[in-house]
Amino acid sequence: MRRTYSQIGLDERRKIARWRSAGLSVDAIAEKLGRHRSTIFREIRRNTFVDKQIPDLSGYYCVTAHQTACDRRSKLRKLARFSHVRQSVIERIVHGWSPQQIAGRMRLEHHPISVSHETIYKFAYSADGQAIKLWRHLPERRARRRPRHARRKHGQRFSSDLNILRRPDTVAARKQFGHWECDLIQFRKKFGKANVTSLVERVSRFAIFLRNNDRQSRPVMDGLIHALKTLPHLARRSITFDRGTEFTDWPYLQASIGTQPDSATRNRHGRKAPSRIPMAGYGNGFRERSIHCRSRMLI
Repeated sequence: MRRTYSQIGLDERRKIARWRSAGLSVDAIAEKLGRHRSTIFREIRRNTFVDKQIPDLSGYYCVTAHQTACDRRSKLRKLARFSHVRQSVIERIVHGWSPQQIAGRMRLEHHPISVSHETIYKFAYSADGQAIKLWRHLPERRARRRPRHARRKHGQRFSSDLNILRRPDTVAARKQFGHWECDLIQFRKKFGKANVTSLVERVSRFAIFLRNNDRQSRPVMDGLIHALKTLPHLARRSITFDRGTEFTDWPYLQASIGTQPDSATRNRHGRKAPSRIPMAGYGNGFRERSIHCRSRMLI
C-alpha cells in the first residue's frame, strides 16, 4: 500500500504539546498520531523554544513550534529568496521552457543556485505564480495542478538502445528518398478536438495531410497505414515521429505493415529521449526498413 507523507500541522502540534506535558513518551505520541517515532523526535528537536536567559521557560509550545516551522520553510524557498533566480525561471517559462528543462540546464551549467523542477512547479502554482498566470506557459497548461499520486504514469514505450543518433547518415543528411517526418498539428481548444497529421518526405518535401477527429493513437495510426500502404516499398523506408501520445500505438502500425515492435525511454531530465526503432523487412528481396523517433525541445 502506498504511503504518503504530509507536514505536521498546528492541530498535531497542539496534541504533541499536550501529551508531552502529560508525560507521554515519544513512542506513545508517535503511535497515537500514526507517525514514525523519528518524525516526532525531529519535530521536537527542531521546533523546541529555547530561552537562554531564562532556561526554565524553554520547552515545546505548539504555536511557537508551528511558527518556527513555517518560517524555516519560507526561508528555504530559493525562488522567494533569490529574485534574480526567480526572474530567470519566469523568463524561461514564458519562452516555452518546461520546468524539467530549466532544472536540467541549471545542473548542466553548474549554477551556484539551482532548483528542482518540482520547486518550479510549486512556484508556478503558488499565489505569486498564479498572479502572473505562469500556468498558461507550462506544457499541459492546467490552471490547477493535479495531486501528485493522481498523475498518470506510463510504462516504457521505447527501448533505450533505439536512439535517433544511430540512424544512417543517408537518412540524417536527406540523401535518400523514402524517409518521412510525421507530426500532429493541433488547433485552439475553441475549434474542438479535431487535428491534422502531417507526413513530409524528407528529400522531396512532398506532404500528406490527414484529418483526425481527436488525438487517440489508434485512429491516427490507421490514417498513416492507409496513406502509406499504397506506396512502393522504396518510397516508405522510414518515418520519424515525435513523442506525443498520439503516436504511442506505434506497435499497431508496425504490425500492420509487417514489422516488429520496440519501445522508448526518458532521459535524466525527465524528457523523452530520441530513439530509433528497427523494423523487419517487408519480404524476400526487400531492404531493411526502420522507424525513427525524436523528441521535441520546448524552447
